Amino acid sequence: MKVKGKVFVVTGAGSGIGKELSIQLVKMGAKVAMADIHEDGMNEVARIVGKDNVSIHILNIADKERVEAFPKLVIQHHGTVDGIINNAGIIQPFIDVKDLDYEKIENIMNINFFGLVYMTKSFLPFLINRPEAHITNVSSMGGFIPFPGQTVYGASKAAVKLFTEGLYAELKNTNVGVTIILPGAVNTNIMVNSGLEAVKDNKTDLQNSNKTLSAEKAAQIIIEAIEKNKFRALVGKDARMLDKFYRIHPRKAVDFITKQMSKMKH
Repeated sequence: MKVKGKVFVVTGAGSGIGKELSIQLVKMGAKVAMADIHEDGMNEVARIVGKDNVSIHILNIADKERVEAFPKLVIQHHGTVDGIINNAGIIQPFIDVKDLDYEKIENIMNINFFGLVYMTKSFLPFLINRPEAHITNVSSMGGFIPFPGQTVYGASKAAVKLFTEGLYAELKNTNVGVTIILPGAVNTNIMVNSGLEAVKDNKTDLQNSNKTLSAEKAAQIIIEAIEKNKFRALVGKDARMLDKFYRIHPRKAVDFITKQMSKMKH
């Protein structure tokens, strides 16, 4: 599906990949309904691309009732909706499951999985009536290979992966395309947006590593995947490498990740 002339909803649009997606979609001729809990970043996007090309919606996707009312707000502003990009998500504190309290576990699942489900179910009745439409769900390489200290985050993203693949199967003979996105390390503000303090030590700060992919490049890959109606897109060399490694030898891949994560703690 070509994005030009289409209306997209982007969650987590105020920063990182969501912000870049919003900017690039507009530059390619689309209109964007931006959703985020933080307004400042969305206002900045509006200043960059023009207020006529976007709408700003302060939304917590874990709030089912507000999400269910969201499609009508988008259609009221833009006239229609052709695609949703479920990008919003948070990580967990870098601690083991035994030390992670239930409140944080539930919050991670509510935002990363249930929020995405609410968005999908709320918009699908409108998308399925469009000549062509698309649902793009952002999982993570943590959704197919575990990272110690991010076990619940990984579980939430694994749920997103399988949910999206099942959705693809259910919608295969309809006008709605479905793509799962599996990013590796991308340079974003996800730690701060997750309520965690940014780590200043270069040995442990994954977000500032020179090996991370820029949010701009990640957004380009995602939009290309939408336009090509890909089943899935691996974003970054690390995601592609680990995907192959894990499929060939799952246990060795997990042992490798565990060893690497252990090194970063010291």
